[in-house]
Amino acid sequence: MFLPTLFNVKFNWGLYILALLCIILTWGDLSWLSIIALAITLHQFLLLFYSFGSAIPIRYIAGSFMCMQMLLGPVLAYNGLDAFQRLEYQMKIPELEYLSYAIPAVCLFIFGLHVSAGKLKGEVLNEQEVARFVNNSGNLPYIFIFIGFFSSVIAGYFGSELAFVFYLLGGFKFIGTFMLLLGTRKVKTWILVLVFGSIISTSLSSAMFHDLLTWLIMLAAVLAIKFKPGITVKAIAATSFILLALIIQLVKKDYRETISAGTGGGAGFSTFQKAAEKDEENQGLFNKTKLAKSNIRINQGYIITNIMYTVPAKVPFENGAELMRIVQSAVLPRIIAPNKLNAGDRDIFMKYTGLALQRGTSMGLSSMGDAYINFGTFGGCIFMFFLGLLFSEVLNGFQKYSRYYPFLLLFTPLVFYYPIRPDCELQTSLGHLVKSCFLIYMLILFWKKDLSKMTTKKHASTVMAGEQAF
Repeated sequence: MFLPTLFNVKFNWGLYILALLCIILTWGDLSWLSIIALAITLHQFLLLFYSFGSAIPIRYIAGSFMCMQMLLGPVLAYNGLDAFQRLEYQMKIPELEYLSYAIPAVCLFIFGLHVSAGKLKGEVLNEQEVARFVNNSGNLPYIFIFIGFFSSVIAGYFGSELAFVFYLLGGFKFIGTFMLLLGTRKVKTWILVLVFGSIISTSLSSAMFHDLLTWLIMLAAVLAIKFKPGITVKAIAATSFILLALIIQLVKKDYRETISAGTGGGAGFSTFQKAAEKDEENQGLFNKTKLAKSNIRINQGYIITNIMYTVPAKVPFENGAELMRIVQSAVLPRIIAPNKLNAGDRDIFMKYTGLALQRGTSMGLSSMGDAYINFGTFGGCIFMFFLGLLFSEVLNGFQKYSRYYPFLLLFTPLVFYYPIRPDCELQTSLGHLVKSCFLIYMLILFWKKDLSKMTTKKHASTVMAGEQAF
């Protein structure tokens, strides 16, 4: 069947149709393009929901995030929330013009993710082999956890290039934790508390919560593989996560202001709670003004509309020139390409969007924005297909080598941590993809003899073949 991981999967089509009808009837004045955008988004969300327990669903997460930021957020803005939004954060072009680009671009990105996916290659773990590997690995999971914590601590002492390497290594603490969860030995609760307590603490200290929410999704995927929860448990967990994410988005701005003012006793859970209580007392957490301000966090579309308003009317299409600089920045280290693009380059953002950024503020054009800047509407949609295909082929590569190193698929959350984020600059996403894959390659080269000993005797011959391939 065509794209089986999109259509020929365990999926409750009755629930999907009922939910979509409820949305249409409740929200009666939606345009037909908005209905299509919501239908695509709901489809991706439900695919993601049903995939928990059988895979680490990188493709479904990437598709859901893309829909959330490029379709759902903009639809909410066009259908009421823009009235409560500051002028600079409002959609710059009409709904028809924006969604005529966004819908096919998102759909082609999703098709690219799935056209070569097989049965979710690179996402479905061989649970028996992973458990055997972990059981034979001795202290390797704890070594990964130590490397992760040590790298996180020292990352701030280096320049941006080396700091990024240590940032990647910092993710090893999550990989080590996932290994422990999927082994047959009893998991010590304090490990989970230590690892995820650290990211909660870091998120509260920095008032940046994306890391926390993303790693919670990855943890939920691994726990679901381990314990195979039923629909009811998954529904409760999903509802709880959505409420947590919504509350964080609604309170985050006031929490940051409280920390900056120094009036709340410093960063921490108690300060966050006070900020939430203050919002509830003043206007209530879920009023339209607060929801509009929160929507800007998931509405990457307003940046795309500013790009489409500016290009080509004021700035010409790049016809691939900017893309070449992006690829160079993603692949080459700064020592070889000293003039490569910087992460969060304010001048580039302001050039193509016409938006003014305050000093110290950085924002990304997004992959869909870069696609339009380089190739326009039609070419941008085609580019998004090949971007999705690239991500899928990387996952397929992980599937291939997981036959020799069963634990390898546990690294996919680390490799795709940035690429699944539509709001990231394209050079950041591709750079993270390239650098993380190279880091894992070096890890296997360094440890291949020990890693080979940890595999089962049954696969000894394929391990040797895998070493030769590397």
